[in-house]
Amino acid sequence: MKIPKGIEGDYIETKNDNLIFDIKGLLHPDNRKICFLRFHPHNEGDRIREGIQYKKIYKLSERYSFLKENFPRYLFYSEELDLKLQGVDVKDIKQIYSPKHYYKSLFEKDNLSSLEKYSKELCELFINNGNISENSIGITGSPMVGLAKEDSDIDLIIYGTQTSLAFQENLNEIFERQNHCRKYSLEEYKHHFNWRAGGSNVSFEDFMRSEKRKQHQGKYFNTDFFIRYIKSPEDWKGNFYDYKYFNCGRLKLTAQIIDSTDSIFTPCTYKIRPIKILSSNPLFNEIDEFTLKEINSFRGRFCEHAVKGEKVLVEGKLEKVIFKDKEKYSRILLGDQVRDKMIILNK
Repeated sequence: MKIPKGIEGDYIETKNDNLIFDIKGLLHPDNRKICFLRFHPHNEGDRIREGIQYKKIYKLSERYSFLKENFPRYLFYSEELDLKLQGVDVKDIKQIYSPKHYYKSLFEKDNLSSLEKYSKELCELFINNGNISENSIGITGSPMVGLAKEDSDIDLIIYGTQTSLAFQENLNEIFERQNHCRKYSLEEYKHHFNWRAGGSNVSFEDFMRSEKRKQHQGKYFNTDFFIRYIKSPEDWKGNFYDYKYFNCGRLKLTAQIIDSTDSIFTPCTYKIRPIKILSSNPLFNEIDEFTLKEINSFRGRFCEHAVKGEKVLVEGKLEKVIFKDKEKYSRILLGDQVRDKMIILNK
């Protein structure tokens, strides 16, 4: 399976500014990559790469503010997505870093750091016990661009639709074996709650209803790991210009999950049946609620969040979608760290 360069999980280094961006999504404009600033040079940065100190920006809002003030050319408005985004023009790209290439490079390196050693071992564990090939896995994140710290996580990518679905089924057995791979403890879940749901008014009980059963995250030798799944290119429906999105404000509703097969992937998708509209923007009146078909998110924290048959409370951005000027429907997009949520309701 040939995976094109410049997709979710890849990183970009810019030519003249030494900025490091992480690429988001699978479909991109012809002239640029949609990506978000991750690291930038700073004389008080706590990471060093090729003699340059770097600082990591965590919050999405701070990434926008930093670029607006210092590098506004990396901000653009997408008419197709009806959204102001971060992105790098192809002519400004110095290098694209690939998780698959980085994983393979560890076999040629003599002195691996502890993080590199554990990352390589975890990949081999998954290959040997999860029935996946060496060409279906990669390592992304700060180690891939030489900016890891001692406490950095292991971020893995698994490529291929059927490969990912089959591997996900094998994960529970992998966790149950004595192989230094485990799920989080209660205290560790509390830490994740503060990081992933802090300020969102989601209770710890509601958070745990989804989080405790997720298979794509855990600990390996007490190092956090997180797995992202990427569909096979033949399953990427259309190209960037086939879609047109319209921002229709915010929507809060209850819905039933009717298909959660694609909930493991990035971006993740849940097919839904709306039950009750709880609050909405006036623009919602222009949309037939029966065309509301999906919940989508590019945020990993919404992967594996609900399963088929469950009733959920959802709050997020409502978008009207037109595909190839023919297929029309609406979706809820979850992305805002504080305002957006999906909560499983008690049965």
